[in-house]
Amino acid sequence: MPKSKRDRVVALTKTKKKGKEWKEGLVTQVRNCVDQYPAVYLFKHFNMRTEHFKDLREEHRETSKIVMGSNKLLQVALGKSDADEYRTNLHLLSERMKGQVALFFTSLKRQEVEEVFSGFSVEDYARAGAKAAHDFRLPEGPLSGPSGPLPHTLEPQLRKYGMPTKLNKGVVELIADFTVCSKGQVLDANQAAILRVFDIKMTTARIKLLACWDSEGDKFEELAEDDGSEGADLDMSGDLLEEDEEQ
Repeated sequence: MPKSKRDRVVALTKTKKKGKEWKEGLVTQVRNCVDQYPAVYLFKHFNMRTEHFKDLREEHRETSKIVMGSNKLLQVALGKSDADEYRTNLHLLSERMKGQVALFFTSLKRQEVEEVFSGFSVEDYARAGAKAAHDFRLPEGPLSGPSGPLPHTLEPQLRKYGMPTKLNKGVVELIADFTVCSKGQVLDANQAAILRVFDIKMTTARIKLLACWDSEGDKFEELAEDDGSEGADLDMSGDLLEEDEEQ
């Protein structure tokens, strides 16, 4: 019978951004999930927005729960070593918490979990800091977007974005060819805004399984190597925790 490690008291005085009560609530939530669900998966997320997580969470509400927070706080909840881990081998998950990661607690079978993660892919608008997936250039002349000619009210904003535009009898025109971005270029805020105006999506939101812990036998398994690549920074931990508390 595995030795229970549930009654350990953990100090939460090191981090300062959120209150002690909130931090204790997240630790309690993580540990309650360990008790409630037969398996927990560590996954990495790339280019994920809040709405993507909420859609994923809602779709699997009956069988699973996604928990996010600072890696350090999640490590405290699971345990950082075999001496302070909440359950045997959970510290092995903590050791792999680097970058943009989260926990997926679930009662789904392994094959079902793999299908959820491998099948999740959403094209989205690039944000500042992302790399351009391809060149995007606009020719001189009248400008049109996904819904037809651009409204004249957009012209001042396009000039603020750095585009050489003018109004010609209410028509937004580009007075010279303009390169918005080149493939591989790191986008700034203006470039990202221009791409959105023209409905150009250059990123893909996706998730990748890294490791798993199974309560049956307290087994840990590494599922994939972390290649070190990062998605856009996103802290949705407060949203997820607050939603759970409202349930």
